[in-house]
Amino acid sequence: MEGLGQLYDLNGLFLYIYSGLHPYNISLFQALSQWNELSAIAEAGSGGADSCTCDAFLPSATFPLKDLVVVEEAAEQISHRVELELAKIEEYESKMSQYAEKILGLTREIELLEKDPDGHSDATLEDLEVKIEQVEALIEELKLSFRSSTAFFQSLREEITVMVETLNQLEKTHDKNLVLQTRREYIHIQMELEECERRHQEIFNPNIGSCDHTGIIKVSKPIVSQLNALLGTSYIYGGWGKDSKPIPDRKSMYWFSGDSSWYIDDIRFYTNYKNLVLRNPFLHHTMSNGWNGLGSNYIVRDNTLYYQKHHPFGLAKYNFTSLKYETRVIPGASSTFSYANYAYQFFDFASDENGLWVTYATDESNGKMVIAKINEESFGIEEIWETNIYKPTINNIFMVCGVLYAVRTIDIQNEEIFFMFDTKTKEEKQISITFERFQDKYSNLDYNPIDQKLYMYNNGYYVNYHLWFNHTAKATVEPPFAPTQI
Repeated sequence: MEGLGQLYDLNGLFLYIYSGLHPYNISLFQALSQWNELSAIAEAGSGGADSCTCDAFLPSATFPLKDLVVVEEAAEQISHRVELELAKIEEYESKMSQYAEKILGLTREIELLEKDPDGHSDATLEDLEVKIEQVEALIEELKLSFRSSTAFFQSLREEITVMVETLNQLEKTHDKNLVLQTRREYIHIQMELEECERRHQEIFNPNIGSCDHTGIIKVSKPIVSQLNALLGTSYIYGGWGKDSKPIPDRKSMYWFSGDSSWYIDDIRFYTNYKNLVLRNPFLHHTMSNGWNGLGSNYIVRDNTLYYQKHHPFGLAKYNFTSLKYETRVIPGASSTFSYANYAYQFFDFASDENGLWVTYATDESNGKMVIAKINEESFGIEEIWETNIYKPTINNIFMVCGVLYAVRTIDIQNEEIFFMFDTKTKEEKQISITFERFQDKYSNLDYNPIDQKLYMYNNGYYVNYHLWFNHTAKATVEPPFAPTQI
């Protein structure tokens, strides 16, 4: 019998309906869900060409439900065992804190002993030996615990490998239409689309002035504008960027200062990016005699240049609106500790959503970085934070939302943001966010809160970077101003 057909899927049971050449109403159609009792009869009229038949095609093999149950039970057991092991790890962490305290106590006792070896009795020495043996025993105990955990995770990996192989085999055998694979690909594409939309939003519509994030998570590829306005590769010292707190009529203004030596003698201002590229400044200001600066870690904020002064050694500012010049000496600041890549970088100015900052090292701290918050009106220091990062190991720093980020070189092409210090919580930690350099060395790196970009003066070239933030926490700080996006 010739006829037209249609395939139907009833909970995994495929039915193919054949009908005659002429349309007739089906008076009865019944399909039972039990695989071994399938019966479907459809009839219209008295028979012959006036009838419809329904054929059922059973799969060649039944689904191995037992195998899936075994995998599910194994997954539940693994989940329970992992929870127990995580509890052990928390216990290890607590023990390590106790061991650290004991070791610090022993260190202090040994230091006292070294300073005055004749001032301690034999009983004191015996007590010290007992304490050292106790710490050694605790360390051995911790080693055994770590070995046990290592063996557990190795066994766990093998079990999960078997589970994955079982699930892959089930999918390969029974998912003939590649439904699961298609669904995974769809989810992957959907996640990529969401990530693309998020990054587009952050680049073209950033939440300017907000600290509603937990820090930087990524830095873009270097965006190179061009060689400096002096058209010379020898002008490797200097900086460029935008005013981080622009006055009303200069919101699109850019600035540049460059030299072939360590000094800052002049600075150029451009009305917008186009004029920066065309090397067409509206103002070229030369520093008055005795007002010139040293080093390249200066910034422009509120139409004011903040920079390092050599004589006397300290901070200086010059306001281009009032033409007022001021200096400040920072007690304890050292002229010994500079950055790793360039000399004479003793003070480094930075600005962010919270205001103006300066970092430096002291002889008292043995070269460790100190962060100071500057009162812009009085040009005095409001508050100081001491960190544990050694300044000569750093290439540069910048501030974002009251958090200091330190940068170092990791190879011939890449830099790494490797350290952060939160001035709000006084918490410091090691991180690792790598980004690419355009040229070998750079003398100036600063964050600008008005567009959330990093500006780098890289061997005489203007370079900038987009930043991505982890927007998972509520704002920790209310910014003092809401700059206009340029």
